[in-house]
Amino acid sequence: MVGFRWLWWFGLAAAAIGGASGGDVTYDGRSLIIDGQRKLLFSGSIHYPRSTPDMWPSLISKAKLGGLDAIDTYVFWNLHEPQPGQYDFSGRHDIVKFIKEVQSQGLYVCLRIGPFIEAEWSYGGLPFWLHDVPDIVFRSDNEPFKIENEYQNVEKAFRDKGPPYVRWAAEMAVGLQTGVPWVMCKQDDAPDPVINACNGQRCGETFVGPNSPNKPAIWTENWTHFYDIYGNITKIRSAEDNAYQVALFMVKMNGSYINYYMYHGGTNFGRTASAFVITSYYDQAPLDEYGLIRQPKWGHLQELHAAVKLCSQTLLYGLQTNFSLGARQDVSTQFSTRSRQLAVKLDSPEIWEECDEVIPVFDDTSLRSELLLEQMNTTKDASDYLWYTASYQQSKDSQSVITVQSRGHVLRAFVNGVLIGSGHGIYRNTSFTLETTVTLNRGVNNISLLSIMVGLPDSGAHMERRAAGLQTVSLQENQVLKNLTNYSWGYQVGLLGERLQLYTEEGSNNAQWNNFNSSSQPLKWYKSKFDAPEGTDPVALNLGSMGKGEAWINGQSIGRYWISFLTPDGSPSQIWYHIPRSFLKPTDNLLVLFEEEIGNPLGISVDTVSVTKVCRHLSDSNPPPVASWKRETLNENKDNGRRPKVRLHCPSKTKISKILFASFGSLSGDCNNYALGSCHSNNSRAVVEKACLGKKMCSIPWSYKNFGGDPCPGVPKGLLIEAQCQ
Repeated sequence: MVGFRWLWWFGLAAAAIGGASGGDVTYDGRSLIIDGQRKLLFSGSIHYPRSTPDMWPSLISKAKLGGLDAIDTYVFWNLHEPQPGQYDFSGRHDIVKFIKEVQSQGLYVCLRIGPFIEAEWSYGGLPFWLHDVPDIVFRSDNEPFKIENEYQNVEKAFRDKGPPYVRWAAEMAVGLQTGVPWVMCKQDDAPDPVINACNGQRCGETFVGPNSPNKPAIWTENWTHFYDIYGNITKIRSAEDNAYQVALFMVKMNGSYINYYMYHGGTNFGRTASAFVITSYYDQAPLDEYGLIRQPKWGHLQELHAAVKLCSQTLLYGLQTNFSLGARQDVSTQFSTRSRQLAVKLDSPEIWEECDEVIPVFDDTSLRSELLLEQMNTTKDASDYLWYTASYQQSKDSQSVITVQSRGHVLRAFVNGVLIGSGHGIYRNTSFTLETTVTLNRGVNNISLLSIMVGLPDSGAHMERRAAGLQTVSLQENQVLKNLTNYSWGYQVGLLGERLQLYTEEGSNNAQWNNFNSSSQPLKWYKSKFDAPEGTDPVALNLGSMGKGEAWINGQSIGRYWISFLTPDGSPSQIWYHIPRSFLKPTDNLLVLFEEEIGNPLGISVDTVSVTKVCRHLSDSNPPPVASWKRETLNENKDNGRRPKVRLHCPSKTKISKILFASFGSLSGDCNNYALGSCHSNNSRAVVEKACLGKKMCSIPWSYKNFGGDPCPGVPKGLLIEAQCQ
């Protein structure tokens, strides 16, 4: 019996691995209780394998500075047990090291144990070998499989087997006697004492509430953004909407625990992204893909957390009374601009070498079948690629129409070594048909069809029944249709270059490479070397000149790329691909690409990423920063403690080098789009430059005296400053 090692539920593991001192964790109808004290907790999801160990301390530190009390993560079974009995807890997979880092910084850990996790992760975190366990039915009440997450989404598909499965899961979890509460995400009927929780964007409006008066209101996934897929335009969720929903959840639902999904999304390295999900994950989160603070989202939520915690005891133990604060309460926080700077050009043909991927023919294959095999069950997730090959005898030269129906995701069709056409599906509609005219020669014709997956599915009922790859193949010649579906087919799992490990130093050195030749031949391997950019800024690979494929740095995959799949506005879904600093050596870093289409590697560059501009806008109606509300702050500075301020803060190792704009007056717009108004203090720039130039941070109080008086009495005024960080 397999699949019983871990459960899916979301647990607050404070007693064992939470804060520095641990503690007993229980709950009542108001909140979680730690060491006998009710707690209002803000948590953020940071997935350890979507970043690197050298990034973890900084990510956790920035989360804590942002006002979080806990870090949430899934456990990724298919990383830790890729084959039965073979375990991996090294490098990015070292969950123990990650949790100890959280503990060392004094935060709690919220563990979503899995192993079914969804999470836009390949196969929802399940290792593919589970598919081959006899009589297995994923996500159902059967002996081989009892592991779950967000089950209510699919429960109805299993009819009478769904509810008993939920009850069994709850009883088994509670029976483990872990000493911490258990939570079922999106399970309104979670059996006692398991807490039912809300996932979504607007749980302040949509949550049905705890299913018992003795359970607290918990929000396990407050989406800070939306995961991106190839071909779709990025959807942005504003900081204001996110914060408003948190406040509404706390007031309307008496919410006491909110987890931001994601607080840092990170990178889907290698082939870990699920079907059609791009390599960058939740880049619009408060901490972006590279771990940089994204403003204004991070700062806006920081102000919210600080305000809530100032009155946490009243919220947790007092009687609730609602009253209006007015039509709108603005929060002033810093905006930042993230930029990429060219560090290394790779535009010289002399630094590139190439190697053609071999297009197999039927006689080269050892795996044979008289029908079209399903792709996932054939590759066992060893590769995105599966070759279907056939040898077709033709009596004379002729023009024929070949039609291929595929269940996804991408198809490259070759006849006699020549590309005759390509096609692909889309997210949640992966099936498509490729129909094209082909010239068949007299004699034997080699048909080679490369079926490509862009990630395994990650959700839904009966994942074990999902199918991919080719469904039907036919040839039509002179009105005669020949069905090749039940034909003699030969198969090759993966690419020859994958088998030779051309992306590693050893595999690359053992292969025969040719000088770069800007030909129009698809299916090519490219390699080059470069030195790491100086400094500590994050590094990204600009692949805007390529088509579709995968990239490796020193043998480590930085993920799939698909530049040619454009969004409706004509833009690629992703151009820059994160290269963690820990992947790099000071010099001679090996870059290897497998390009399926016809890309131009001479357009590739290695760039650095940094916050280069900061901006802040303050109107005369803005409240002062929450930090100034504290009694000790008021005592320190009685004159300016409660006065609104414009505070600018450059990232680590940079200072304010230039004031790009400064105006105290009736300006129009905000940090996204601004202009001088009808009145303006002429000394605005001089005042700001004196206070800020050469400093990492500066603070300018709202004061007529600072700017030589009121430039336009009786007119609403604002103060907006944009500065360059260098």
